[in-house]
Amino acid sequence: MPLKINVGDRLELKKPHPCGGNTFEVMRAGMDFRLKCLTCQAQIWLDRSHLEKRVKKISSAADQSPE
Repeated sequence: MPLKINVGDRLELKKPHPCGGNTFEVMRAGMDFRLKCLTCQAQIWLDRSHLEKRVKKISSAADQSPE
């Protein structure tokens, strides 16, 4: 069963981005995901199968406090 990942969720991935950050915000969800690195603001695309293998922790948008 696929993970429930929505736009606005923050994901912690197992492997860090080359900049050193491992926290990403979901900008697009579906068969492909567009993620934004919260350290360097770079955007990456991953397909669902690769993303689901790399996810360590999901923080939903509803759980986050407004900034």
